Amino acid sequence: MKGFLAFPNPVNEKAARVVAGVVLAISVVILATGAHWLLIPLAYGFWARLLTGPTLSPLGWTAQNVIAPALGPKTPVPGPPKRFAQGMGAIFSTTALVLALVAGDDTAADVVLALLVVAAGLESIFGYCLGCKVFGLLMRVGLIPESVCAECADISARLSTAR
Repeated sequence: MKGFLAFPNPVNEKAARVVAGVVLAISVVILATGAHWLLIPLAYGFWARLLTGPTLSPLGWTAQNVIAPALGPKTPVPGPPKRFAQGMGAIFSTTALVLALVAGDDTAADVVLALLVVAAGLESIFGYCLGCKVFGLLMRVGLIPESVCAECADISARLSTAR
């Protein structure tokens, strides 16, 4: 069961950006068409990736095993910040789902979804992971212990590759 509920560490940055690109596309379609029922598979995907990595996410599995390998060598990045970002996506997409399909407030759902569009757009287009930045900030202020992500706390490896 532990392996089943595992999140990869490291994560292939290329796969993460592919997933973010599809999330961006789905979110834009929902905003453009009002097809809020698409929030169901969108929220499911986030929860599946948060809990099991790509194991129960068809999008995550396809991005990791089919699309990313076709884009070239892996680009490994620490897993815990990416998992945190998936958690943020799960919260945003589930909030939008409840607002639209349970409360009937499409406008509020669209506002939340617009925030998801910003985050997914930054990740997929520019490689800027907003959830990862929030994770780093929470580590710096001590709300997330450094032991959760030793790679994140030790910047020496990143500094040596930047030279």
